[in-house]
Amino acid sequence: MQHSHRDPKLPCRCLAGMTLLLLACPARGPAPLYSPFVDGFERPELGADWKNTGGPYRLAQGALVFSMAHNHPLWLQRRLPDDWRIDLDVTGHSPDGDLKVEVMGDGVRFESDDDVRRDAIYMASGYRFIFGGWRNRLSVIARQNEHTWQRDASVPRRTDVPVIPGHKYHWALSKKGGHLEWWIDGQRFLSLDDPQPLQGEGHDRFGFDGWETEAEFDNLRIAPL
Repeated sequence: MQHSHRDPKLPCRCLAGMTLLLLACPARGPAPLYSPFVDGFERPELGADWKNTGGPYRLAQGALVFSMAHNHPLWLQRRLPDDWRIDLDVTGHSPDGDLKVEVMGDGVRFESDDDVRRDAIYMASGYRFIFGGWRNRLSVIARQNEHTWQRDASVPRRTDVPVIPGHKYHWALSKKGGHLEWWIDGQRFLSLDDPQPLQGEGHDRFGFDGWETEAEFDNLRIAPL
């Protein structure tokens, strides 16, 4: 019976070489956004630019359409800069309104199915822009906890502009430092000044989101400022 004459140190040397290779070539994360990102959703599938955390997101007739998302965001796989402008078209198809996006989130977080069943308060990771929330009675810019308005009078809010079902709105969102602006159809809608703005690692993603109403989003453009 022949025995192989292998160098007993060889596995260690190979392992060390592989370790050095892994250190030299770190895992690639989402690419940073240095130039405008545009998505018109004119294709059959969402594709690699988007990470679905469990919502029923689909593309139909050149738009992103969904309902019953239950705080399972659809995260863009790009890292946002600290300052940006976001343009998008938004249409609600329910008298309950409730159209929302999240910006400067972590690209990972979503509400667990158990919390959805218990109707627990969801703590988001970024800023939530909510138009016609709470059965089309209230619009807010919320920092992480979208229910903070219930105990904090300083949360930017409006009650005078409900979502009109079937109307296509154009949103323009922007952030410069700690100042956030929200314009709808060319009119300033709400603004927020945050002395400790969410930005940098862990707060650099954009996501679509919702609760139960049907929403349609199109013509997304995100540009660094």
